[in-house]
Amino acid sequence: MCSFMDYEFSSQKELFMRVRPALRSKCSELKRLGYSKIKEFDIWNYLIIKKWKQAQGLMLSDIVNDIMNVNWEEINNYLEQKEEKTHSPNNDLDII
Repeated sequence: MCSFMDYEFSSQKELFMRVRPALRSKCSELKRLGYSKIKEFDIWNYLIIKKWKQAQGLMLSDIVNDIMNVNWEEINNYLEQKEEKTHSPNNDLDII
């Protein structure tokens, strides 16, 4: 169970759905800037794996702030590394 301020989420999927408007907004911004290959799940997975991996006590506002301020270059690098792992012979990439 995830707990954020006054909100409690029974799953990561429920939390994802709660912050999805912020993810959509960020994707729209990136698309306007010419980065149309970055999708909602790419931002979400990047933040979970890279930014929030060791985080504790995140508030919903922190999560939305991280989404809105994520750097497209970092996401792009994450996607390139993910793609390299996908094409490697010993693929043990976890998909979220």
